[in-house]
Amino acid sequence: AQLGVERLRHWGEEGVEAALARLIEADLELEQDFAAIVEVEKLTRCCRDLMTLANNFISFRDFYGGRGKAIFQAGTLYLDGRSFELCVRVEDVTKHAVLAALSRVYLVYCDCVRTGGEEKMTVAAAVTNGDSDQLCIGRNGVFYDRQGRDWDATIVRIIDHPISIRQAFWAPYKRIGRMVGEQVQKMAAARSKAAEEKAAASTMQTGQKKEEAKGAAPQHFDVGKFAGIFAAIGLAVGAIGTALASVVTGFFRLSWWQMPLAILGVMVLISGPSVIIASFKLHRRNLGPLLDANGWAVNTRARINIPFGASLTGMARLPAGSVQILADPYAEKKRPWKGVLILVLLLLALLVVAKLRWFK
Repeated sequence: AQLGVERLRHWGEEGVEAALARLIEADLELEQDFAAIVEVEKLTRCCRDLMTLANNFISFRDFYGGRGKAIFQAGTLYLDGRSFELCVRVEDVTKHAVLAALSRVYLVYCDCVRTGGEEKMTVAAAVTNGDSDQLCIGRNGVFYDRQGRDWDATIVRIIDHPISIRQAFWAPYKRIGRMVGEQVQKMAAARSKAAEEKAAASTMQTGQKKEEAKGAAPQHFDVGKFAGIFAAIGLAVGAIGTALASVVTGFFRLSWWQMPLAILGVMVLISGPSVIIASFKLHRRNLGPLLDANGWAVNTRARINIPFGASLTGMARLPAGSVQILADPYAEKKRPWKGVLILVLLLLALLVVAKLRWFK
């Protein structure tokens, strides 16, 4: 039915079969010429693209040379005041993340949208410099592809790995600060909730309490009832003060040249494990799993060491010749009580040390 009745009738006419046979014979006579054309085209493509392929997936010359972007680099992501050069396209985020996690590179997966949502794609960007304090799911940025087109980028997934030695050094202190802040917020919220419940209960029972207070005899303060509480509070304050005094006393007993070493030793004790673990992971960063997750069979370990990794992430800098004005007309007025409090605490510590030495 698709061929039509007229065409079928034409094929049934006398001489059509012989004409088709002659055309086939003519094609067979040119078989060698066509084969030569295919070989010439293949040779031409090899001469044009083989070196590029070798420089990108065998020796990675274009990637490590820094003279331009490699084939697998999809563009540049601008996010959190930084530019990320190592960005690869991703088809399936869940599948890609399973293998890409073996690269030991901090990755952010971003959904990119262009022209009102008609064009969409997903990229994975390697974060190799700076910190991760402001990187979170939902953070927005701008992605520029190889053709110079801009895309609206939004973080949808993060694979957490060490970024730099500096980040690993300060990470324990930031974790302690966050933990203390969370505990303070929880305590404040609990106190606020308890106060609200107490206020609501007291408001509902105000009349009843007034009537009971009129008929009841005045109660005197019982010292014995609260003696145990006062003793426990005194013991706790005394224990804390003794511990602080012993630490301060031991520190001031050191020689002047031993004090910086003691501070350095405490910092090494806190940050040392984090730095050691991060150093091992940073020296084992590998580009191979990122490309393998996209279907490329990379059989070599393309390492990303610390200096080269830092070059893949550009940090925000002021333009040359610019002048930075540090005076803030809306800055909060500085109060001297902080400095006075620190000075008083230092004087108290010196007095404690002096008294302890006098008693000895």
